[in-house]
Amino acid sequence: MAMSPVLSEFLRELPGWFLLSGIFLPVTLLLFLLIAYFRIKLMEVNEELSQTPDHQHNHKASSSRYQRKKQT
Repeated sequence: MAMSPVLSEFLRELPGWFLLSGIFLPVTLLLFLLIAYFRIKLMEVNEELSQTPDHQHNHKASSSRYQRKKQT
């Protein structure tokens, strides 16, 4: 697969340190930062869910009370 002459010349002239420090490193650090942020948020949500009572049980109980009220 042949590269276009413009792309070939661009890659030949582009210094390796610029490719590494100017493009690869910032993108990698941004991805690590996003992973860390979402991991912290996920741990917070898991902690909140473990502290709250079972919502499904409470929701079913309240909906059955609503159904009984509605029937009378």
